[in-house]
Amino acid sequence: MAIVDQAGPVRNGEELDIERLEAFLKDSIPGLNGEIGVRQFPSGHSNLTYLVVIGDREMVLRRPPFGYRAKSAHDMGREYRVLKALHGSFPYAPRPLAYTEDASILGDQFYVMERLTGIILRKDPPPGLNYAPRQASKLCKNFLQVLLDFQALDYNAVGLGDLGRPTGYVARQVSGTCKRYQAARTPDAPHCEEYMQWLEDKQPPDTDRPALIHNDLKFDNMVLALHDPTRFIGILDWELTTVGDPLMDLGISLSYWVQPGDPPEFELIRTIPSNMEGMMTRKQILQLYEEKSGHKVEYYDFYYLFGLFRMLVVVQQMYYRYYNGQTKDERFKQIVQMVFILEKAARKIMARSDL
Repeated sequence: MAIVDQAGPVRNGEELDIERLEAFLKDSIPGLNGEIGVRQFPSGHSNLTYLVVIGDREMVLRRPPFGYRAKSAHDMGREYRVLKALHGSFPYAPRPLAYTEDASILGDQFYVMERLTGIILRKDPPPGLNYAPRQASKLCKNFLQVLLDFQALDYNAVGLGDLGRPTGYVARQVSGTCKRYQAARTPDAPHCEEYMQWLEDKQPPDTDRPALIHNDLKFDNMVLALHDPTRFIGILDWELTTVGDPLMDLGISLSYWVQPGDPPEFELIRTIPSNMEGMMTRKQILQLYEEKSGHKVEYYDFYYLFGLFRMLVVVQQMYYRYYNGQTKDERFKQIVQMVFILEKAARKIMARSDL
């Protein structure tokens, strides 16, 4: 079994216009020669990701999903701009190659970037890849260091000073995420009113150290070196990047962490191998973050619970598309159960929080 993600046939209903795509790419990227081939990466539930091969050149194409999507989500232009700004100054940013808003080509905006060949960790390591406990611990430490390195970037110096508005950032995130849930809620999903009110009431004041925020930094959005599966070589999925409270990124990352001692049903929502022997716990990562950043993390329960709610909303948006017949992807059929699991877990944490 290969440990590198393999692209497969394009899913029904998500096909691309090959002739128009080939003409655009050969006109936009110098040196492309040969026939075009397009396959689709099967993982990922939000933006659609394709492997495009022209001659011996491998590229990755990303476009928004077909059907419903949140107004501010799936912004390929934003992702392309971020990569152009970061590539060359931040070693984990892949090189962007081309972007267009011309919907006559593929029906929506899209961009193409270089392909990074490496390992992407999903729910469990790929067959043939085994981590010793010391390697799992090193993986966590390296992950945290990448997050800290990203937050230490001078966003003005790289040309992204106008990417976001730090003042009022957390309040806007809470308000916007709640509105997105209400817009995507289906009759068979929970109301989450208590959850949303808690986030509104318990949010922290504006940060005094704004930073770049990836907004979805987790193992399956990162690429590991083939010869060293503890060393990261790339970060993917940049369309939500902005400037704001860096602890929001920490909370979002830890919201994906499922570890021993969590409610048994959390295993159903686990998407990364955070339960491997030797992996650091959320508490240990938080302590190491405080130690390396030199900042005490206050309002931790808020940041973590916001991360869980954000995940809940993303899942519900996916389910909304399936519920309303806007996608035929059968992976979405039962995911409303994840919404209930996340909402139940959040209520337990809210009840014991001292915020």
